[in-house]
Amino acid sequence: MKRTFAFLAASTALAAPAMAENLSVVGSWSSLPLHKQYEAPFWGETLPAASNGALTVELTTHNQMSLGLGDIYPLLGQGVYDVAMTVADYAVADAPELEGLDVPLLALSADDARAMVDAARPMVSDIYRDRFNAQVLAIAPYPPQVVFCNHEIANLGDLEGLKIRASGRMTAKLLEALGAEGVNVSFSEVPGALQNGVVDCAVTGAGSGYSAGWWEVSTHLLPIPLGGWDSVVTAMNMDKWNSLDADTQSLIMGQIESGFETPAWDSAQDALVNDIACLTGNGDCPSGDARSMTLVDVSDADFARARDILTSEVLPDWAERAGGDWAQRWNDSVGKTVGVTIN
Repeated sequence: MKRTFAFLAASTALAAPAMAENLSVVGSWSSLPLHKQYEAPFWGETLPAASNGALTVELTTHNQMSLGLGDIYPLLGQGVYDVAMTVADYAVADAPELEGLDVPLLALSADDARAMVDAARPMVSDIYRDRFNAQVLAIAPYPPQVVFCNHEIANLGDLEGLKIRASGRMTAKLLEALGAEGVNVSFSEVPGALQNGVVDCAVTGAGSGYSAGWWEVSTHLLPIPLGGWDSVVTAMNMDKWNSLDADTQSLIMGQIESGFETPAWDSAQDALVNDIACLTGNGDCPSGDARSMTLVDVSDADFARARDILTSEVLPDWAERAGGDWAQRWNDSVGKTVGVTIN
């Protein structure tokens, strides 16, 4: 009888399905299109289905968890959750070399921005491994970071003397070099800051500003990409990553590239055109009601001035902060892609 029971128990164990691998995932801003259109469907539906149920996901977002923006990746490295994604610029206090991923004014199209990201990816992977004990899975864009102003402006020079919320440290350095005052305000607090005069202008993606209602407290839109493309990095805790077998790792990497990263990049360029139309009423708005912000023309002279300040002051300043061989690594990768060299 004992032998019969042992045989039945062993047979039952062999017939039972393997335990599913559960992933705790913390997404980016829940209110923005990147999460709603790409992150949530990928983690909630695409990846579990592709794994035939071998991977299950518990998904939330960092704003729903009320996480400090600078804490998102350090907590990931400690294993508080398995996967996290947010704007890379939120982590530059712990990793100043990471500023080299999202440099303003160097990419004017989604194709150019993705080429920059692809060139920077080996550097970014090293930074996340060494600084945050994490494996980079994907890098996706918010639309280019443009300037919303609750102040009358006619050109780039009119930003001089204004208080402006930057979207990242390198953008803040660029604004200061242009004669503006960089002010640190979190994304969720910007509408109140614009309304109450704490800031005159603020930098974010056109679509993000539309979704968050910045058009209610802004009058003028300057569509120069002073904030780069605000790259969102998706990473997994390295201990969790190393615990997965090679087939599971390969499945995740393949699915996240085809089911999340590439679709997000493919929509980025059209999103910019549509978002500007939605904010200004200049064109059709597929996202809802068009608004009536004043669209400020960016002249060739404005762009040339900003680009000159970037290459002569801002990038060398970053190279000094990053230290080590990061400037050379950037020159050999991103710099070659965009035709810029940090001296």
